[in-house]
Amino acid sequence: MVGSIDNDFCGTDMTIGTDSALHRIIEVVDAIMTTAQSHQRTFVLEVMGRHCGYLALVSALACGADWVFLPESPPEEGWQENMCIKLSENRARKKRLNIIIVAEGAIDTQNKAITSEQIKELVVTQLGYDTRVTILGHVQRGGTPSAFDRILASRMGVEAVVALLQATPETPACVVSLSGNQAVRLPLMECVQMTQEVQKAMDERRFKDAVQLRGRSFENNLNTYKRLAIKLPDSQIRKSNCNVGIVNVGAPAAGMNAAVRAAVRVGISDGHKVFAVYDGFEGFAKGQVKEFGWADVGGWTGQGGSILGTKRTLPGKYLEDIAAQMHTHGINALLIIGGFEAYLGLLELSAAREKHKEFCVPMVMVPATVSNNVPGSDFSIGADTALNTITDTCDRIKQSASGTKRRVFIIETMGGYCGYLANMGALAAGADAAYIFEEPFDIRDLQSNVEHLTEKMKTTIQRGLVLRNESCSENYTTDFIYQLYSEEGKGVFDCRKNVLGHMQQGGAPSPFDRNFGTKISARAMQWISAKLKEPAGRGRRFVSDDSVCVLGISKRNLLFQPVAELKEETDFVHRIPKEQWWLKLRPLMKILAKYKASFEVSDAGPLEPMQPRGPEEPATI
Repeated sequence: MVGSIDNDFCGTDMTIGTDSALHRIIEVVDAIMTTAQSHQRTFVLEVMGRHCGYLALVSALACGADWVFLPESPPEEGWQENMCIKLSENRARKKRLNIIIVAEGAIDTQNKAITSEQIKELVVTQLGYDTRVTILGHVQRGGTPSAFDRILASRMGVEAVVALLQATPETPACVVSLSGNQAVRLPLMECVQMTQEVQKAMDERRFKDAVQLRGRSFENNLNTYKRLAIKLPDSQIRKSNCNVGIVNVGAPAAGMNAAVRAAVRVGISDGHKVFAVYDGFEGFAKGQVKEFGWADVGGWTGQGGSILGTKRTLPGKYLEDIAAQMHTHGINALLIIGGFEAYLGLLELSAAREKHKEFCVPMVMVPATVSNNVPGSDFSIGADTALNTITDTCDRIKQSASGTKRRVFIIETMGGYCGYLANMGALAAGADAAYIFEEPFDIRDLQSNVEHLTEKMKTTIQRGLVLRNESCSENYTTDFIYQLYSEEGKGVFDCRKNVLGHMQQGGAPSPFDRNFGTKISARAMQWISAKLKEPAGRGRRFVSDDSVCVLGISKRNLLFQPVAELKEETDFVHRIPKEQWWLKLRPLMKILAKYKASFEVSDAGPLEPMQPRGPEEPATI
């Protein structure tokens, strides 16, 4: 298993530790942003990565940095002038701060080092801007592991043990890695060889090869960054004469703003006019629609909540008005960012196509909800931030028990009927049990959990942590479970309960949510552009099922799935998909809490070759 904060190992999308390092970097960037804004300063931020620019690239993507220096992709000759022009243009656009991110191994096309001091000198002498250098150093290696890293490491650990158990003396050495949302096994030697090839390509100044060898994930990040950071002059953008609408629907989720920013900028660079709708479908009906320019979404990636405003209202009762607004603004395509309401809204709009020709346009939904309950995607924007909030809170609560021995905490999480947050939070926080709707439980289960905790109190760890999803059971409420545990644990342990509530919806988006939001939304806008470019794209009526889709990650692929097909996979009463990938991790949590449980290893795959796969589009996280 690869543990490295640099994410510099070929063959895996993420190494263990990278996400936590990104958390440290983004915390610093967010703090610097506020001081730079008030002082109108330029900051040069140096991050780790002697031979790999992953941390620099992803943090630049996650904070919308003005410029980034990477070892794999050095700036072209004459970059000094280009960078200064870019910085002064941004200042002219009323942007009060400039952030430049430098990987410690940054080089120019002649393989000469580019240092943060050099860059500072350049900005000061050429532009006269007040400039500061911050070198992050070993801060990036420290701190508490993020929720993503805890879960990634747990999944990898299981996969590694299964791989060992299935191996024979003839099996070649393998490395367990992550591809999209799937654990895969790759031949160790091939991966090492490929990782060394990257360095060789860089030494030989074959930088295009170096970027490609790093993998599709790295290449996608780089292309997305370039598209979103650098606006082409209007004269170079081919106008499409299409208008695209963007709307946020449902409850707020961290990362929605990053998604809107990416969509607006990709839309503009594809030649469309982009219209943002305020306050969901209700605002749409009232005509709260405004054309957005490139600079209107500056600095949005790090903002929590939904700047456009969002409402749970479904479009059903406003169909006439929404159709009229789409007609007025000449909307040729619609991008909906939101949760289960957005999915239901998409179904309603698609059903209304016969009655209103305005809805016969390409429509795509990007899943954004803390509950992670949208059919058609393994992940949704906002769930990672909520998971980190839960994990942090559980860590703190566990510490409060170190003075008062023998205490059990019962913690209620959000998620509607979807147990994702409760289950994954339990896995990340090392909980003793998690009650969820998807796995029915009765009084006997509660009893066995109490007995298990009673036994645990006899060991050295004299505290317990139990998570409960808010809707896991109508009658076994948080209060009921709290009272039951209190009564049954009398004399052995005492109980406390915490309802985490709406703090799970707020906060600054995690690096994962910023990047996931940015990339998936940029991809959705590219899909819209491709649809509008089809032979009879603009002006014709889109009536087929494949023009109303949900974009999501499924195992290793990025998929556009028609809502008509997803209908079959949905439990509409409980607002969850009928099948959910994370339920397979349920036994893992029980085993780690020292219960006897059997772990299903059926989908543990054999060793795979390193060659690029078929035509499917890889999901890069």
